[in-house]
Amino acid sequence: MHKPPVIIARRAILVISRGLLVVGALWFTIACTSGGGTKSSLVSQDGNPAPFTEWQVIDTATEQPVSLDQWISLLLQQDIIYLGEEHHNRFHIDAALTVLRRLKAEGRIPALGMEMFGWDGQAALDQYLFGSDMNRQDFLQAVKWQQNWGGPYEDYEPLVQLAKEQHWAVDAMNPPKPLVRIVAKNGLAQAESDPIMAQWGMKDETLVDDPIYRTRILQQLQACHGGGTDSLYRTMFEASMVRDEGMAKTLVHRLNQIRSGSNMMAGPVVSYTGAGHIQYNLPVPKRVARRLTGQVRQVSVYMTSFDVRRIEELQDMIREKIADYLWLTPVSEKGLPRRC
Repeated sequence: MHKPPVIIARRAILVISRGLLVVGALWFTIACTSGGGTKSSLVSQDGNPAPFTEWQVIDTATEQPVSLDQWISLLLQQDIIYLGEEHHNRFHIDAALTVLRRLKAEGRIPALGMEMFGWDGQAALDQYLFGSDMNRQDFLQAVKWQQNWGGPYEDYEPLVQLAKEQHWAVDAMNPPKPLVRIVAKNGLAQAESDPIMAQWGMKDETLVDDPIYRTRILQQLQACHGGGTDSLYRTMFEASMVRDEGMAKTLVHRLNQIRSGSNMMAGPVVSYTGAGHIQYNLPVPKRVARRLTGQVRQVSVYMTSFDVRRIEELQDMIREKIADYLWLTPVSEKGLPRRC
């Protein structure tokens, strides 16, 4: 399972009670509709009123909250919406469900991409989604859930279930775990000659080694995995690059299918991954833009837990434009996210 770097690594959470989820969903609707007009009664560590509140969506370009209706209008204009989560945070699943349901309410047919599934599980995922009699346990085994992701499937099941109910496509975004492991172990140069790269269509792919991306990822790897050798950091970085390039390839393939079709209500593509894959628009969004010959309209949404003890950190995220939007959610039952 991917461990996102530095500020976006997260603890896995337990399933939150249904009653709490209902309260959270109502709280989200009120806060987003008002655009955060009602300030939180919480105070920051210096005793001043907190500048943020739960369920606000902050536009990092203006550093101001936006209303839900205003924001959905913008999302409807996109080709790709990137939602970056804290892993196993059910509030983030609820947020994604809200976006998908609002798109549906506007008559759109979104296509969902999920990091939690590997390419080697796509056939089973398709079979489960589109009318088969495959039961849940058989599905998890066929889709290789434990091998490719692990952790409680029920954390992510609501997204899959909504897609199943609506007959929406769901793309497995991750290159297969064995492929990624070979790169992490042996390095990209040696891995390129392995048959598994050709098997999954990555042998002849152009893997762009963006210097800005390299610098940031290596800094984060060294901060979170101190004491490693230069060769270890290099192969870990190359494995990250292969994963992000593979995810970009998957999204572009789906977007091209939508563009070549005749249904004007098809799309947008909604990408659901760990927040590390969208940070600063470098890992996946920039690679998607490189792969498309024409213009692509895309927006990144970095979902993160709100707590008054994180105000300075959240302000830094906004100032550094960690994504186009910062979506502040309640803290998961496991507590605040760790930096590594």
